[in-house]
Amino acid sequence: QVQLVESGGGLVHPGGSLRLSCTASGRTFSNYAMGWFRQAPGKEREFVAAIMWSSGYTRYTDAVKGRFTISGDNAKNMMFLQMNSLKPEDTSVYYCAAVRRSGVSIRDISSYDSWGQGTQVTVSS
Repeated sequence: QVQLVESGGGLVHPGGSLRLSCTASGRTFSNYAMGWFRQAPGKEREFVAAIMWSSGYTRYTDAVKGRFTISGDNAKNMMFLQMNSLKPEDTSVYYCAAVRRSGVSIRDISSYDSWGQGTQVTVSS
């Protein structure tokens, strides 16, 4: 089992930046990939970005391309999401998640085995 803890959320003005962190503990050596999802009030949880540890391959949802950057340090069991040029529509609870099985879609929420508790990001003037 992998335990995940997010940090770095908060309130920011439109156009501002935040950096989210995710710290993993437990059976982290078995992680195939990790990702970020978000969920706004009244909406379904949606994919934001993911990274595959073996290749460093990253994937983003179109809404954040060019503004968000996912990165990680597998040796330290940490993952980050640098969010720039934030917009009010980015307001959500952001969740860190981990995939154990290889060969699955890292964009698909059902591929993920472990989840953090989430961190609130609010973009407002």
